[in-house]
Amino acid sequence: MKIFNRHEIEIAASQTELGKLIDTLASANDLMWPHFRWPRMRFDRPLSAGARGGHGPIGYWIEEYEPGSRILFRFENTHWLSRGIEGYHTLFMEQTASGTKLVHEIVGTIRGRALLLWPLAVRPLHDALIEDGLARAAKHFNALHPFPPELSLWARSLRLLAGSRDRRVGVSQSAPLTRLK
Repeated sequence: MKIFNRHEIEIAASQTELGKLIDTLASANDLMWPHFRWPRMRFDRPLSAGARGGHGPIGYWIEEYEPGSRILFRFENTHWLSRGIEGYHTLFMEQTASGTKLVHEIVGTIRGRALLLWPLAVRPLHDALIEDGLARAAKHFNALHPFPPELSLWARSLRLLAGSRDRRVGVSQSAPLTRLK
């Protein structure tokens, strides 16, 4: 079965400014990944084509990387939770009249147990994680942007079932975030 999942947010920033934020992913100074509530994104080396890693049980490698612009991650079926998900996810920008749209897409196919796991667990958790990351990026450029987003009841329930604790200690709607220098 084919899957397509898109999340986007418009941010009043240039592509250059937003690209600098994207380039911090998985670094010691990661300003975009929502690690306050989700397992950190980690790779075996800095962002570059061929780097292998992922977050939590989801593994992937960087197939294409255009610094300051776009990253394409290819799924690796190395964990039971991601087995049966084939394809890629990508993070890129689109210019708009009033700023830049930050976009995350998953394109692929699912088979086997993923036919059940994708709609019941993987997609709801993925959606919550990506919305957290996009909101964190938006908050970086607009202090008034609501942050962190409220998790759905289903996402909160899944996190409880998985044994995840909400690690929002010290994070509030008005909490300052580290800025790009």
